Amino acid sequence: MHFGPVLCVAFLALWAVAASVAHETLATLFLVNGALQLLLFAVVAILPLARTGRMSWVDIAWPFGVALIGLQILLLGDGDFVRNACIAGVYLLIGLRMGIGALTMARATGVIFRTEFPRYAYRRMELSGKSETMIRMHMGAEVLAQGLANASVLAIPGFLMAVNANGEIHPLEVAGILVWLAAYVLESTADLQKLRYMATNKGGVCNIGLWRYSRHPNYFAEWLVWTGIVIAALPSWWSLHGTEAQYLWVLLGVGGLGASAMMYITLVHLTGEVPSEYYSVRKRPEYRRYQETTNMFFPWFPRA
Repeated sequence: MHFGPVLCVAFLALWAVAASVAHETLATLFLVNGALQLLLFAVVAILPLARTGRMSWVDIAWPFGVALIGLQILLLGDGDFVRNACIAGVYLLIGLRMGIGALTMARATGVIFRTEFPRYAYRRMELSGKSETMIRMHMGAEVLAQGLANASVLAIPGFLMAVNANGEIHPLEVAGILVWLAAYVLESTADLQKLRYMATNKGGVCNIGLWRYSRHPNYFAEWLVWTGIVIAALPSWWSLHGTEAQYLWVLLGVGGLGASAMMYITLVHLTGEVPSEYYSVRKRPEYRRYQETTNMFFPWFPRA
């Protein structure tokens, strides 16, 4: 499926809608963020892709783009200070943790700088049969789509909270942050459990701890991270009701929900579970048994 161009058009249209809101600060945030994300992705991911043919550069551009959203919330947001600081911290922590981790791994293993991630090699395999020029164009569109996601759906929840001047914290905001915090702990725990397992069981199938209940608990937790942010943003979105044109207000809400939906689609179908398991089944024969007994995404008790 050639999803890159489709996502680019969808995210660009949503960004244009978000940037046309009547709220001056909110419109400024979307305009500035759109320009900065495109610049970041052009320099860090698209130009290196054109030069090397590797798509893995996006794993540096995307997380630092998320951190950039948090920085803009701190510098440009005019909402309640406590709310701004909290949501900016969330974006900065997500982005810097993953961005620094990607750079550290790239220096240690050579992946990104010298070799391609398997999930992007899988994407190139799906595009086989096309000319190298066409393959790079499709991969470039998919890289650009991630930048436009940062400019639109992934930024909407944070920017909505950044312009909410209400000093009273809503219960949904507390619930959302608690979901995010629990998910962050789950993701870190899953990563640590797998690292420990692989250190002593190279070539084995990690099915201990959280991995006993889901084949990808780290992906599930990452999706839950963004779902928590969406929950926390709901009161801020509702506060704009009546101050924006009805269709703009509705589209902002749909776009905010899109952060959770897009992360699920990406983590399951695009660059997450499907390409990961394609290689796992081929490298580890016992992985097929693991597939038969353990849920792919949402955690549940193993089947007998």
